[in-house]
Amino acid sequence: MESRFHQGQVVVRREMLDGREWLVYPVRVAGDDERELAVYLARGTPLTFGGGDFRWGPHPWIGFAHTWQSGGVLQLQRPGENYAVWGRWENGTLREWYVNFQAPFSRTDRGFDTLDHELDLVIPGDGAPYRWKDVDHFEERVRAGGFTPGEERGVREAAERVVGLLERGECWWERWRDWRAPVGWDVPGPVPLQADAAR
Repeated sequence: MESRFHQGQVVVRREMLDGREWLVYPVRVAGDDERELAVYLARGTPLTFGGGDFRWGPHPWIGFAHTWQSGGVLQLQRPGENYAVWGRWENGTLREWYVNFQAPFSRTDRGFDTLDHELDLVIPGDGAPYRWKDVDHFEERVRAGGFTPGEERGVREAAERVVGLLERGECWWERWRDWRAPVGWDVPGPVPLQADAAR
C-alpha cells in the first residue's frame, strides 16, 4: 500500500532536470487518494533554483522571481498522467483551469518530483473556449533536442487525451471548482536543495 500524505501537510515539489533539482518549492496537501494528489501553492511561496549547467540552461524565472508571484493555485495531478490541472481563483470565482503538461509525478519521502514540459492549455472558468499556450516554446524545445522521443510523445498523447476529455465533458477536475484554501494555511518556509541540506 502506497503511503499517502495527509491534508494540510507541507511537502516538497521538485522539478528534476538532468537528474538534479532545477526548481524546488513547498506546497500544502489539499487531498491525496488513489484518484489524484492535490496540493496548494500559495502566493509568496519561496522558490529555490538549482545551480550549475543544465541542458535547458538556467530556469527562466531565476533572474526575477524568488517567490511565487501570482495568486495561489491548486495543483491536481493523477498517477501516471503527463499533465496536471491547476485551478486559479479571483475574488472567490474560478478564473481558469490551467493544464500544465509535465512528467508524471513520482513520490519521494519529502513530496513528489516532476518536470514542466512547456506546453499548456488554458480553460477559462466561465466556459469560454480553451486556448493553447507556449506551443512555440514546446516545438522549439523539440527541434533543439531538449526532449527525448518518449517525453515528446508523452506530451502529445496527453494533449490529445485532455482535448478528448473536454470534448466529452469528462472534466474530472471540476469536482474541485468550489475548493478554497482553508483559513490558517500560511506560506511555508523555503526549502533547501537536497545537496544543500546534506552539507
